[in-house]
Amino acid sequence: MTHPPVPLSTFPTPLEPAPRLAAALGLGPEDLWVKRDDLTGLGGGGNKIRKLEWTVGAALAEGADTLVTTGAPQSNHARLTAAAGARLGLDVVLVLRGTPGASRSGNLALNGLFGARIAWAGEVDQAGLDAAAAEVRARLRSGGARPALIPFGGSGTLGARGYTRCGTELREQLPDLRTAVVALGSGGTMAGLVAALGSGSVLGVDVGALADPAAAVAEFAAPLTTEAVTPDTLRIRRDQVGAGYPVLTAPVREALLLAARTEGLVLDPVYTGRALAGLHAAVRDGTVRPGERTVFVHTGGLPGLFGHTDTIAFAEEEVRVFDA
Repeated sequence: MTHPPVPLSTFPTPLEPAPRLAAALGLGPEDLWVKRDDLTGLGGGGNKIRKLEWTVGAALAEGADTLVTTGAPQSNHARLTAAAGARLGLDVVLVLRGTPGASRSGNLALNGLFGARIAWAGEVDQAGLDAAAAEVRARLRSGGARPALIPFGGSGTLGARGYTRCGTELREQLPDLRTAVVALGSGGTMAGLVAALGSGSVLGVDVGALADPAAAVAEFAAPLTTEAVTPDTLRIRRDQVGAGYPVLTAPVREALLLAARTEGLVLDPVYTGRALAGLHAAVRDGTVRPGERTVFVHTGGLPGLFGHTDTIAFAEEEVRVFDA
């Protein structure tokens, strides 16, 4: 049974033209638009809110009083789960990979402000993180709580429903949309867009969060559409992962500067920075062409930038000193 979503933001989000960024990428001035899902409001904004409306809605319908989820120390999903819990009066426990003190500021600081508790799982793989979350849930139940597990990244068929709505918004805002470009992490955002827009109209840029992101997207999208969605039908670029998920790459550095200096847009180094770097590469190799309407889906993530020490150091090196 699918329970109704709980409202956590106001939709639709804006769709804005980006002519200066378009020119910098090699597109025409009317070719590029930005879907501002960084402006979803709650807890610093970002794409995870659309998913949480559905996953938290289901948790409330089942009588939960506590939300449990997993992620990395600078997880945007964990930060917004904490914010959703604060708004709805629910306790939140975040089961995070790593140890105390290894990561500071950014999303982690906001988790503290929102009142979430953190259970550090140590240096574990995804299976170890899942096991730690199961242990936390068991302890909560033994103490009389009613915990609900929100999946990693908020992703799954249920969470992806939030992005079918986003795809519908895009079709209404830009009927001649050819390609929506989006970061591909845990898979739910791309899955919802594929369900609404079709596999051929969505280009996902892999950020390295999953070993097989195409399989995840296909699994989550298939129940939401009559289209036959398989890993082979999806448009996915895997050339922007670099040395790994948390590592700032040279193409991402360039993307961060381009967005900031042409449109005043702030991207993050893990998701949206890689997505724009992937779009830039797609224009260079002809995958995305001038004359076609292209949307860059800005999924947010700004608070995480402030917890990424390499990006902060890079940005500070870009400060220009005025020499009269």
